[in-house]
Amino acid sequence: MTSWATVLLEVPDLAARVRAIFDAGTNKTLATLRADGSPRISGTELQFEGDEITLGMMPGSAKLRDVRRDPRVAIHSPTLEPPAEQAAWIGDAKLAGRLVETTEGAFALDLSEVVLTHLNADATMLVIESWHPGRGLSVVERL
Repeated sequence: MTSWATVLLEVPDLAARVRAIFDAGTNKTLATLRADGSPRISGTELQFEGDEITLGMMPGSAKLRDVRRDPRVAIHSPTLEPPAEQAAWIGDAKLAGRLVETTEGAFALDLSEVVLTHLNADATMLVIESWHPGRGLSVVERL
């Protein structure tokens, strides 16, 4: 299992910026897979608890059924409007992986991807930083 501890160790600067974006608001967006394979998005909350990223689900919820059937998920940070000075935008962040049930309805995230999207210092290019276990960090800039 790849926990948040691995991200903290390998890319501490990226981890700090991703966590700051996730902590900027309560409501995140969780993507799961329905029984027919189509996507479902739901609101969720998550916590950075030491070395783990954890979240819980209500008994009987559709997302709980989805995750128990297929644990693959993607989670998007709260959406924050860019400020008038676009270069000051902190960006948005995404996490992906598998949810592992630790207790009834409580899960830890086994990470497969951490992504931070933001603007460069001049606000002229989109910067996409992504980290994957075993591959490390990559940075792509786009016009």
